[in-house]
Amino acid sequence: MSFVINADQLKDFKQDYANRQETQILERTVAKNGVKAASFDWHAIADNDQHFSIDLATGDVADQKQSGRCWLFAALNTMRHNMQNRFNLPDDFELSQSYAFFWDKFEKANWFYENIIQTADLDIDDRKVAWLLDAPQSDGGQWDMLCALIEKYGVVPKSAQPETYNSSRSNEINAVLNNQLRHDAVILRQLVHEQASESQINATRKEMLNTVYRMLAYAFGEPVQTFDFEYRTKKDKQFHRDSNLTPVAFFDKYVGWDLSEYVSIIQAPTKDKAYHKTYTIEMLGNVVGGRQVKHLNLSMTELKELAIKQLQNGESVWFGSDVVKYSETKLGILALNTYGYEDLFDTKLTMSKADMLDYHQSMMDHAMVLTGVDLVDGKPAKWKVENSWGPKVGEKGYFVMSDEWMDQYVYQIVVNKKYLSDELKADQAQEPIVLKPWDPVGTLA
Repeated sequence: MSFVINADQLKDFKQDYANRQETQILERTVAKNGVKAASFDWHAIADNDQHFSIDLATGDVADQKQSGRCWLFAALNTMRHNMQNRFNLPDDFELSQSYAFFWDKFEKANWFYENIIQTADLDIDDRKVAWLLDAPQSDGGQWDMLCALIEKYGVVPKSAQPETYNSSRSNEINAVLNNQLRHDAVILRQLVHEQASESQINATRKEMLNTVYRMLAYAFGEPVQTFDFEYRTKKDKQFHRDSNLTPVAFFDKYVGWDLSEYVSIIQAPTKDKAYHKTYTIEMLGNVVGGRQVKHLNLSMTELKELAIKQLQNGESVWFGSDVVKYSETKLGILALNTYGYEDLFDTKLTMSKADMLDYHQSMMDHAMVLTGVDLVDGKPAKWKVENSWGPKVGEKGYFVMSDEWMDQYVYQIVVNKKYLSDELKADQAQEPIVLKPWDPVGTLA
């Protein structure tokens, strides 16, 4: 049954509006200042100060600028934190995000071609095909996707592969690259429909990848193959040079992580995802033949316990969240009481975390790093967050996240398996349940 708005109903709405004592004041305030400014609660500043019982020294923050590379920045930051401690590197040392960005986009192009060929027998308006064509590639990603890149291509210091215009402002190259990929999808689907041989399809695909490589090399510079690593130590100012390194050799020597030991923990309390089960997402990834995206779903209590264990051991924690919800960027505050939208509009907006995921109100959209936590009587009260938006926001780029905000809007962390109990290790070793491509757990940070 349809409900048509009529004149009598509009009269009732207008009368209710006029009868409210606060109407004129709030109309002037909101219209002039905007919803966020009118609803900002200054108590959030006092409640979320920058003092933490566990506070790791992690140096200067990085700046992803006008790009969606937060997942790369956050992951590489966790690695550089360890490097800074081991090798006494200066606070401004960074690993090259541009180098990883190049290989991610190149591998995503091949991943797209793979899925276009695999779905070529489906109608063009099939939901899977539409999902692929909606965004052939983007800047976003997840932890396992970076691991797949590093295992194949290694990493390099930022000095060896610095930023370019396009790595810092990716919208232009993204637009052209997605145009190219959709153009190529027409050809690949047609070849499958014409029952072309596998060798013919692969030859065409190789030509397409050659074009993509050239486009990316123009935009980001061709990836460095060998380089010298030069640095001066932070404390004693001693100069060091390590010559003729490859990216893989550099990772092995200076990062030295066994990436298979780092696993994704998610917090998705929806009815279709039982706790202590693992999940993957159909068609989600970047490197064909590379590491699979895999998540272990746990309660928020368990997730926090693992994050605290890693922080207590002096290791920062990669995490994914819905950063735009109730966040004040300039002050660097992530707290549920930052904005009083319900009070301002005299309404109810609160939803359960499960409902927010199911009804598209929230999902992971940004990755950052936990670098501290304030424990009160053994329980977390607030968390220190290293963002990748430069030093002009928050406290020189660091944010404060209330524990209540974490409950609602944090969806993923990455921890070393050594912090998992034997039971959790067994849970994590399970074969993952495959979710649909558009499941919110598959959202890219």
